Amino acid sequence: MRSARSSLLVICLALLGCQAGLPLSRVRLDDEGIVYLYLQPLAREAERLQFTIESVSAAHRDLGEVPLALALGELRGSELRRQRLLAAGPLPAGDYSGFVVRTGKASLRGEEGPAALLVPEAPTRIEFGFTVRRGEGSIVSLALRYAQSVEAGFRFSPAFAAFAPERTAVGLLGFVVNSRSSDVSVFDKRSMQVVGVIATGREPSGIALDQLARRLYVAVSGEDGVEVVDIMSGTIVDRIRLSPGDEPVALALAPDGRTLLSANRGSNTVSVIDPASRFERAKVQVGSGPRSIAIDRTRRRAFVFNAFSNTVAVLDLASGAPIRSIATAPGPVRGQFNRRGDRLYVIHETSAWVTVIDPVTLTVSARLPVRSALAAIEIDPGTDFVYLAGRGEPTVGLHEPFSFAPVDFVATGAGVVDMATDREANTLYLVVPDRNRVLVVDRISKRTVGELDVGDGPTWITLIGEN
Repeated sequence: MRSARSSLLVICLALLGCQAGLPLSRVRLDDEGIVYLYLQPLAREAERLQFTIESVSAAHRDLGEVPLALALGELRGSELRRQRLLAAGPLPAGDYSGFVVRTGKASLRGEEGPAALLVPEAPTRIEFGFTVRRGEGSIVSLALRYAQSVEAGFRFSPAFAAFAPERTAVGLLGFVVNSRSSDVSVFDKRSMQVVGVIATGREPSGIALDQLARRLYVAVSGEDGVEVVDIMSGTIVDRIRLSPGDEPVALALAPDGRTLLSANRGSNTVSVIDPASRFERAKVQVGSGPRSIAIDRTRRRAFVFNAFSNTVAVLDLASGAPIRSIATAPGPVRGQFNRRGDRLYVIHETSAWVTVIDPVTLTVSARLPVRSALAAIEIDPGTDFVYLAGRGEPTVGLHEPFSFAPVDFVATGAGVVDMATDREANTLYLVVPDRNRVLVVDRISKRTVGELDVGDGPTWITLIGEN
């Protein structure tokens, strides 16, 4: 046991090392868009290279240099084997000629250790024409040309190629909501790279995906609405307006796509929305502090988790009419059904319990102790085992579904707030907000096989083809 704990500590420290992420950025103004600048993996020949970047700016054709928030200041070739977020931020709408990068120190590792390289005083200019549109987001990829950057082994003059990411097949897409940067990161599940960004209203929170209609619904709590995104174009096509002060935080879409539910934190209500007409059919009062919604396997009932009143409200899915309120342990925030749909597992953010609800009798059938308060739950589609994660936990636990005895763990190094399973690829996606990152885990080996740098404050994730 001591050896296992020591190994876990080493893994967590390794995961916590070399962290970088998008710093808390200023609020995007109405006449601005947002740009993310990603660095592609370096060639193997660049593994001995190490350098620092002091600043990155976008070159506006009329306004001159506009600074971006630097996400990655120190670059080591041996650690840049995946796509990394270099810089990002809001930019005034208009035409740009490229980017300006100011480098600091650079060195090249040799047999006797690192040797300093000469770095030019003048900044590096990257020619790449692009247009920033009001209220929209875009991605620019950078590739370092190593052979052209290191001259004769003693001088470093970075040469970058800039390009727009290739279009990804819709079936390979995943989406991450970033609450503080007010956008949605779009990623390719196969390449494990971010390929797009959708600028949203203020403080986006919950997300729901209609795979057949190719629509994405985003709860915008800071603007009391639900935005409708066309997945094919990656643009917002409409906004469903709720009442002032509703503060929608979570969404749930009926499997037939005909009913969209919104949990509204500000008004302690659930909005029943017709996605076709984008009209709010009804508004139902629920308990205090609704945080998320789960729809049962019969597709007839919705379960609303009320964190402050310590209840789960049961609603008729079609009409929204209340059926029953079920008392739970303190702080219920999320819930998921097992494969058969006869057990609803409820997790709590303020108490170390899992409440099990019988969805037929609408009663609590069990209350099981766990190690700590929780933030996320995911059911393994192959085994019915339960993944549990907390904001303050450096691991994700895998539990047997009846006794909830731990059977395995996934080392994350930081807390996780949401999870999603890609059954086809046999992977588990973990949202790590403190590092502005998503981890991709192999469900068999429980090892991390990929990482994605996303926006600021990731909260929810969904995938095309999600279990």
